[in-house]
Amino acid sequence: MLAIVCPGQGSQTPGFLTPWLELDGLRDRLAGWSDALGTDLVAHGTTSDAETIKDTAVAQPLIVAAGLLTADALGASDRAGVLAGHSVGEFTAAALAGVLTEQDAVRLVGVRGRAMAQASALTPTGMSAVLGGDPDEVAAALERHGLTPANANGAGQTVAAGTMGQLAALAADPPTRARVIPLSVAGAFHTHHMAPAVDALRDAAAEVTPADPRTTLLSNRDGAAVGSGSDALERLVSQVSNPVRWDLTMATLLELGVTGLLELAPAGTLTGIAKRAMKGVELVALKTPDDLDAARALVAAHAGS
Repeated sequence: MLAIVCPGQGSQTPGFLTPWLELDGLRDRLAGWSDALGTDLVAHGTTSDAETIKDTAVAQPLIVAAGLLTADALGASDRAGVLAGHSVGEFTAAALAGVLTEQDAVRLVGVRGRAMAQASALTPTGMSAVLGGDPDEVAAALERHGLTPANANGAGQTVAAGTMGQLAALAADPPTRARVIPLSVAGAFHTHHMAPAVDALRDAAAEVTPADPRTTLLSNRDGAAVGSGSDALERLVSQVSNPVRWDLTMATLLELGVTGLLELAPAGTLTGIAKRAMKGVELVALKTPDDLDAARALVAAHAGS
């Protein structure tokens, strides 16, 4: 079985879309979404610097647009047996599953990104990856410092979120045998700090009529398959202020019998985690058009298996 997964915020790097926009039609599609959002996604994907694309209001629509464009270039996303996205990547996956139109996905993510940026501005917050260490000790350290395990990514990786002071305290007092690495994000996503953004996204989502998924679609809430379009949309909204359980999502992928996993651009993060947590599954990270042949070979080998 083939799984296609869609990365979340922090996966973007300066200029990552440059080679993709050389393919026929992709620049025009991105320009159209840019006009609809009032944000120059073409510039942000090609010439904007790292600090500019770290801005939540920029990064989120840029990442979702990139996933949709690279899925289009692949031309085989409808052959996946299961789809999943990490954090904002859930919107990419929902569009590929037919729950949302591409236009609705990009528009909602534009609202999400702006609302989360505004929520982040209320209090200086951020996120740090905690790599290694005993899971119980990591959990105790986060609790001691008042931090939330915002992303449970599996493979010995937990993302802690909270105020900058709380994160600094964790860095100064890390769990035994664990590394604490600050992430290039602008706020404490998937925590109570994002509660104001939930209301804004819910208002925007009320204007959308979702369809039931045409492909198995997994949720970050609990790793379970989503039963209906309305359930999928509600989960997309509430997930903004709740932890991402990517560990449970990967467990479900293995239970379903996934044998090949393809990560859409900006790729690398989720395949890196899967390399450690999903042993025996063939992986391809679709980073540039040079990876399309390998991606199509993966699809041919695993779709329908």
